[in-house]
Amino acid sequence: MMLNATWLETFTTLCEIGHFTRAAERLNMTQPGVSQQLRKLEAQVGQPLIAQDGKRFTLTPAGEAVFALGRSRRAEEQRLRENIARDDPDAGLVRVACSGSFALLLYPRVLDRLTEAPALSVQVEAAPQRSVEQGVLDGRFDLGVLGRDPDHPRLNATRIGTEELCLVLPLGAKGTNVTFDDLQSRGLVAHPDVDAYANDLLALNFPDQFVGADRLRTRTRINQIGQIPEPVARGIGYTLLPRSGIEGFAQNDSLWIAPLPERRHHALWLVSRRAPPSARVRRIANLCREVAERLR
Repeated sequence: MMLNATWLETFTTLCEIGHFTRAAERLNMTQPGVSQQLRKLEAQVGQPLIAQDGKRFTLTPAGEAVFALGRSRRAEEQRLRENIARDDPDAGLVRVACSGSFALLLYPRVLDRLTEAPALSVQVEAAPQRSVEQGVLDGRFDLGVLGRDPDHPRLNATRIGTEELCLVLPLGAKGTNVTFDDLQSRGLVAHPDVDAYANDLLALNFPDQFVGADRLRTRTRINQIGQIPEPVARGIGYTLLPRSGIEGFAQNDSLWIAPLPERRHHALWLVSRRAPPSARVRRIANLCREVAERLR
């Protein structure tokens, strides 16, 4: 059973002062009121908390334990009040969820911030779009980056940029006329999001030949976002990625983004719960905006 916070504070003050009348004055109460709250607290604990000798009293073993708890709770509340009042942008935890490709660009910026702010902790999780939105709603994430406006009554959503969906080939293919037959000949470097990307970008540019992502010839498959461009850079197949997934690849000078007749851009939305954000959350939100600016 949770102890009554008011009775516990009255008891803690009584123990500190050691006198019923002076404790009552400190608490702006009557002496009988202090005694009554003490008896109620003893009833909650199930044991006497003091042993009285005339006007004096000593604490029982149970009283010593409850007094220690009262001082501990008071100290915790004081620390909480100080933390809330301080709202330090460089202290505390921030949890961010986004696509794997966006995380490739965001995380190095986060590391720069952590180097400068030892008391700050930031967790970046790459997750599917549904998981990002649900995680922000559930409070598991403080911030999320989505490819669409969630249009949810419990979320704030701000458009922070756009990101191009790209057809990626080896650098050696640069300048060639990319045809659907050529892509099928090369084979697809598949990954968890590639079907959705293909049904969007390839359907737009090869409407007469593309009949669905499930009919594409797959050369290899990988689910680690940082490794998806690697086989393409080695001349093995082609892939489809947001621009952030290409820019975050260390050997992106070995890749070529094919200039398709119909380009596809997806909006980037920064989402959070409908509550005033802390200073540290605002600071990491600004990092997300800066990364999105690079992709325009």
